[in-house]
Amino acid sequence: MNYNQAQQRVHDLKKFYKSVLWFGIVAFIIFFDDIFEKGIFNFSLWNGSVILVIWGIILTVKAVKLFFLDSEWERDVMEKEMRKSKDPLNF
Repeated sequence: MNYNQAQQRVHDLKKFYKSVLWFGIVAFIIFFDDIFEKGIFNFSLWNGSVILVIWGIILTVKAVKLFFLDSEWERDVMEKEMRKSKDPLNF
């Protein structure tokens, strides 16, 4: 990994962690607002949380892309595919 790739990865990690922090803040506000309005016994996770579900799915996709499908994974898959071909290339 060269300097530019490392810098981009740090930038992407920073953006992801900020998104997770904002998700937590908004989820906290929505859930506790519902609890204070409706009470603990009438509280439902599904009321008003469609936005949080969509946002959570987006964050999950970003996390998979950031942590599992990173440049090292891509390089490993490329090397594996190159080994299958007749003319191997060394990176």
